[in-house]
Amino acid sequence: MKVYDIIDKDLGKAIPCGVYDIKNNEGWVSVGINYDTASFAVASIRSWWNEMGKEKYQSNKLCITADGGGSNSSRSRLWKVELQAFANDSGLEIIVSHYPPGTSKWNKIEHRLFSYTSMNWKPKPLISVQFVIDLISSTTTKTGLKVKAKLDDTLYEKGLKIKDEEFSKLSIIRDEFHGEWNYVIRPNKLINVNVIS
Repeated sequence: MKVYDIIDKDLGKAIPCGVYDIKNNEGWVSVGINYDTASFAVASIRSWWNEMGKEKYQSNKLCITADGGGSNSSRSRLWKVELQAFANDSGLEIIVSHYPPGTSKWNKIEHRLFSYTSMNWKPKPLISVQFVIDLISSTTTKTGLKVKAKLDDTLYEKGLKIKDEEFSKLSIIRDEFHGEWNYVIRPNKLINVNVIS
């Protein structure tokens, strides 16, 4: 079981994946039902952008700080392919900085969003996915945190692979300082990468 997966053999899974907006002290949590994949992680970012971010920021750039491992791993080719598709669809230039290995607990999403959603549901039995969504959505703090949560019932496939020649098509610019952790993905409508099961 992954850290944030809530699994019940009769009721199924609830997998929270979110975005924390530092400037506005707001959280967005997509609650998935099958696997925590790179596709799901980027779908959560896409949902946040469409539901909250686009209206607030009206920008052509988006800066993401992400953990170094897991579904948004700095080594995940699928994560970068999905970000490329999001960049193409949205027209956003996506600036990504991953936390170095072993430092993901420094990520503000852990301390300012997920720690509070976890405390909010701590004394309650998680009886359904909708109940999990309702508990996440009702999370607040004294500093004014607001959280929105929504079901993502897409069935994400595990184990998808990206071939070298497909990966080389990405419009990715690596930073001089640890380019494996810091990079920009620019929109390029001509890129179409094939994903293999």
